[in-house]
Amino acid sequence: MTGRSDATLKRGGVRIGTAEFYGIVEALPEIADSLVVHLEDERGGPGELLLFVVTRDGARLDDALRDRIARALRNDLSPRHVPDSIIAVAAVPRTLSGKKLEVPVKRILLGVPASVAASRESLADPGSLGPFESLARERKSVLERAAAQERAAARG
Repeated sequence: MTGRSDATLKRGGVRIGTAEFYGIVEALPEIADSLVVHLEDERGGPGELLLFVVTRDGARLDDALRDRIARALRNDLSPRHVPDSIIAVAAVPRTLSGKKLEVPVKRILLGVPASVAASRESLADPGSLGPFESLARERKSVLERAAAQERAAARG
């Protein structure tokens, strides 16, 4: 299923449309679908670029495929748009009309409850948000542990 994508990525001052990004990633024969999210850094750093991919039947996301994706993006876009992480998912969340849910997924990863970020009734596959909710919980746990360690180190 193809749908439109309206978002842009701005990383290191270089702005591109996500549709251009998807065109490169989804041209690889192993990739059936993809979703990219840029989580900006509040302190002005490059932030974190996360790429979620759905592989075609028989394909598997391994280090070799990750390297091929990174190389294609580096060569065809810019080194700044090589993802920090490439993660396999079963499905890319889409609306009933086929639009990728880039902004709602970003909001979920930033800690907004999925029930607030996206209306499940408007989704082609409501279960497709599950992996993003799980990742958000994992990220929150890691950040909380890091903050606790920083506080403990500051106390000395």
